[in-house]
Amino acid sequence: MRILKRLFGTDGVRGLVNEELSVEISMKISNAVARMFSGKYNTLLIASDTRNSKEMLEYALTAGALSAGMDVEYCGVMPTPTLAYLTKEKATVGIMISASHNPASYNGLKVLKEGFKISDETEIDVEKLVLEGEMDYVPYGEVGKIKKDDLKNIYIDYIVKNFKNINYKGKIAVDVGNGAAGAVINEIFSSLNLDYDVFYNEPDGFNINENCGSTQPDKLSHIVIENKYDLGILYDGDADRCLFIDKNGMLVDGDKLIAINALKLKKQGRLKNDSVVTTVMSNLGFEKFLNDNEINLLRTNVGDKYVLEKMMEKKIVIGGEQSGHIIFFDKSTTGDGILTSLETLESITLKNKDIHEIVEEIPNYPQVLKNISVKNKIEIMQNEKIKKLKEKFESQENLRVVLRASGTEHKIRVMVEGKDEKLVEKVANEFCEEIEYIENSI
Repeated sequence: MRILKRLFGTDGVRGLVNEELSVEISMKISNAVARMFSGKYNTLLIASDTRNSKEMLEYALTAGALSAGMDVEYCGVMPTPTLAYLTKEKATVGIMISASHNPASYNGLKVLKEGFKISDETEIDVEKLVLEGEMDYVPYGEVGKIKKDDLKNIYIDYIVKNFKNINYKGKIAVDVGNGAAGAVINEIFSSLNLDYDVFYNEPDGFNINENCGSTQPDKLSHIVIENKYDLGILYDGDADRCLFIDKNGMLVDGDKLIAINALKLKKQGRLKNDSVVTTVMSNLGFEKFLNDNEINLLRTNVGDKYVLEKMMEKKIVIGGEQSGHIIFFDKSTTGDGILTSLETLESITLKNKDIHEIVEEIPNYPQVLKNISVKNKIEIMQNEKIKKLKEKFESQENLRVVLRASGTEHKIRVMVEGKDEKLVEKVANEFCEEIEYIENSI
């Protein structure tokens, strides 16, 4: 049964600063978190990416937690996976202030508990305290205290220790998107003796993800080509995503990164159950490549939360999304862009090939994605004509159809992919025409 939430989405609370995400809401959320975990955890860790609203929200979260009797420890600017690792190591709870790949006008709050995002059920409990009641205040003698510490070094040491034998010799261009990766990238890459240059690492509070980072790869693509780098690495604002650029300026997406690393994990004996997890959006050619290498692919709905749930259920080590949000569960509890980039550099080194040569081995089937605006997306998804049309094409080999109602807009998303580009376009158009006909008939 789907749990309906009013504040939390698939990745925490997120919205426009001082509109959907206010000081009041933030203070109530941390107050609720402190009340819920009182007695189990004594300290709330708070970290952020580089947005200009970070201090405002940090102070609001601090006030909410202290007033409920929980101590607060400031961690400063760091990636989301860094804070996740720290909450696990210190066996406590934390809140990350970040809106990930969104522009600076947005911010968000991700609640983490011992390495993991809190469950849907816990989010519902937090929402009840925030929306249905007043804040709770402890007596003056029990008010929490503030501590500041440079805890990111614990994470840096962990990453460096895990990749101390990496031996990649190519020249790397790194785009940190004026975001949180910039706070740790030099300490990690220099300690591993990598040959690299960092770009877009001058955050001013407003330029995070602005024409840079994993959602805007064109700038780094030009840098790689013009300056003859062997490859480029792109992170998003809070560094839980990672994508690559090959030396020809072509983007290497999450599907291909998962494929490259899955083969290595299998050789290393790390690929439990010879399986990986991705979403319904992953390319059919990618799936065929895995199957040809005796690796199974399990698919979930779109969202890293669902990927992680399936990985834990089936005891699978690697999973992720085309966006570059990739989880190596034997080393991290969440998607970690920096860890992903180092795993990939190690995989490339072991292959002794350029990344563009490796990627050429992975087929990429033609894929068409169309969005159709509708009034009643649920009624259309349940229409018998749509169901029969889907059944008609699902039986065809080397063809895949994904229909899903948008979770945020009044749209039906149609994704068709297969070996035959003309057939893919024809099938996509047939679905669009049928959906539009039904929409006009309602």
